[in-house]
Amino acid sequence: MPSLTYVKGLPTPESELNALGFSQMEMFLTAFAPIFRLAAIETVHQLLTCTEFNKSKWNSHIQVTYSINKRHANGVIAYAKGKVDGAKEHRSLHIKTLTGKAKSIEIWLKKAEKKLKAANKFYSKKNWPGSRVGGNFPLSCSLKYKETNWQNLRFQIHHKKRKLFLFQNKLTTLKALPIKVFVPRDQVFLVGSQDETLGNGIAQWNGSTLKIRTPRCLEGSFGKGVSAEIGNFDRNINRLPQDGAKTWHLFKKDNKWKVAVSFTPSPVKSQSLDRAYGCIGIDLNPGSIGWAYVDTDGNLKASCQIPLQMGLQKGAQQAQIVDSCLQLATLALMYQCPIVCEELDFSDKKQRLGETSHKYARMLSCWAYNEFYKQLSAILANRGIELITVNPAFTSIIGLFKYLKMYGLASDEAAALVIARRGMRLGEKLPDSITAYVEVNSNKHVWGQWAQLNRKTKQSGMVNRRHDYYTVSNWSFLVNPKEVCGEVFAH
Repeated sequence: MPSLTYVKGLPTPESELNALGFSQMEMFLTAFAPIFRLAAIETVHQLLTCTEFNKSKWNSHIQVTYSINKRHANGVIAYAKGKVDGAKEHRSLHIKTLTGKAKSIEIWLKKAEKKLKAANKFYSKKNWPGSRVGGNFPLSCSLKYKETNWQNLRFQIHHKKRKLFLFQNKLTTLKALPIKVFVPRDQVFLVGSQDETLGNGIAQWNGSTLKIRTPRCLEGSFGKGVSAEIGNFDRNINRLPQDGAKTWHLFKKDNKWKVAVSFTPSPVKSQSLDRAYGCIGIDLNPGSIGWAYVDTDGNLKASCQIPLQMGLQKGAQQAQIVDSCLQLATLALMYQCPIVCEELDFSDKKQRLGETSHKYARMLSCWAYNEFYKQLSAILANRGIELITVNPAFTSIIGLFKYLKMYGLASDEAAALVIARRGMRLGEKLPDSITAYVEVNSNKHVWGQWAQLNRKTKQSGMVNRRHDYYTVSNWSFLVNPKEVCGEVFAH
């Protein structure tokens, strides 16, 4: 089970303040933080340079070098290891992103140069005006920019090559450079253990008072330990257990010490019934979240949209995501059912943003799907609501063909209906009204049949936008896509 972290400011009651206006805990943290940082820097360097890291021997070295206790040294090692692992993961992700961007540019350059080469070959022929086959890249001129489309494409190719050279140089440099880890100041990390009293051997909290054992180097100034009345961590849904390991992270932010406790949360009583009794499916889009509630028979009972505003600042966007997740949690509690969403990954698409339109790039950049899923998972877990993820294959297509006109839904609501049914493990066969006109390969998987139907629909030219699915009275135009009859949509 993933851990949770509660954070609050370190209280400074008047009774604990000294003549300088600081509490004993603040004085101790200010004195111990530089020692902790030096030990963490040395540990980080050891982790990055050595081939084999012996934790036991290094713990003894830290104790002797900085005159701290074994449990303090454990906190130093755990903190440094987390920093190093995070830096390595970030470097790996950076290399993967740059590699994807470079590959996307190479594919674009190959297509653009092929297009330009084919056009040059076509116009080099003497009889090209009388050719029955037109050029794939006809020459045109922009009155606004005073240049031809050929000139524009050549400039784009030149620009892309420079960009590709830049990415390739960055990749070469990143792979050769050693990993650097920044260790901030004013940090103290005290790792917990399940076997210790109150979850930690050197930082024990009884619900109101936090007592920290001082390291040997500071016993002359602060004695055996320091304590502070930090109170409790009030939450509407408090999952901080009395037992279990508790790791304390004390850090300074905006000249104020903060107290953070990480722990394994106590389980929450389940508020949702089994998926067989019904589910709520959600379909996330840049402008809205479509949801649909499906009963135990797989029939639609309720649906709507939660509007989302694009282009907001980071804080406003975060608040909008949290508010939409709370609305979905309220719906799940009302219907006492799980929520089903898609397993989506837009990392590959975001690597290709440089080769897409500006409108699509802005839309996808503003689409904070990962943050939405992260917030939704946390909010539902706190309320005992199950979150089910399903394969997103052909959910939009199935919704358009089967349920858009049947229930009069929006496209995202129809997709949400398919997602909810898929979460209940219900099948989606092709409707008889379609198979009566068009034949698909019945030996293939049902998703393959939907893919065939989608291709035939696009080839017919009769359905060009999503609203057209409302007007289809029958699917006879799919019998022979080459002979499209205009009378189908005459009325």
